[in-house]
Amino acid sequence: MSGNILYNDLSGYYDLMCADIDYLAQSHCAHRLQQLFGNGGRRHLDLACGTGPHVRHCIDAGYASSGLDINQPMLDRAAVRCPEAHFSRQDMCAFTADEPQDLITCFLYSIHYSGGLDRLQACIATAHRALASNGLFCFNAVDKGRIDNASFVSHTARHADGLFSFSSGWNYPGQGEQQSLKLCIERSVAGETQVWHDEHPMVAVSFDELQTLLQPYFEVHVLEHDYEKLIPWNGTSGNALFACVKR
Repeated sequence: MSGNILYNDLSGYYDLMCADIDYLAQSHCAHRLQQLFGNGGRRHLDLACGTGPHVRHCIDAGYASSGLDINQPMLDRAAVRCPEAHFSRQDMCAFTADEPQDLITCFLYSIHYSGGLDRLQACIATAHRALASNGLFCFNAVDKGRIDNASFVSHTARHADGLFSFSSGWNYPGQGEQQSLKLCIERSVAGETQVWHDEHPMVAVSFDELQTLLQPYFEVHVLEHDYEKLIPWNGTSGNALFACVKR
């Protein structure tokens, strides 16, 4: 089942799948990074916004927030969550913004949905064009050389429609610019279980390669993947936060 079909089918359960994600901490971290490195402005755009939780938290923090995603059912739910925000169905590698943005975010490793290095570079260039002077592009990423193919993250959540189990893990074959995010979703209700398996193609990149792509456009700060403590990346961990200030 393709990623779009899966998410169209289960868009109503997407927030359950992400129930263990601390959207508030991520949004607050982006605000702190904007204060530390950015221009202090309050115009915010969330790439691959899904159902809009980051947009909601940023609005509550005083931002004029908007979001874009390629999945219309997700955007429909985002509009319900954030009726005061503007949402648009756009490709994050080739989007337009109505006005210059001060802060652009792209969490949940969604930068990897670019698919290939050429589209990743296009995403970076497009974000750069959309930012105001000294605007901040903030996202998290995973280093292809530090992926453990045997590592999976799992959690369960109860819903009126049944008991759901979600598991996901990165897989990198060891060479090339393609990795995948493997997903398994199970729903159990009335003694019956439905299972969805999916594998999302993602761009594979090392942090060195990523910084090389970013540096012509941005002053790049690489930080540990810790939303509470803003400390420089230690050079060994496989996940990191990137705070990129428009040159």
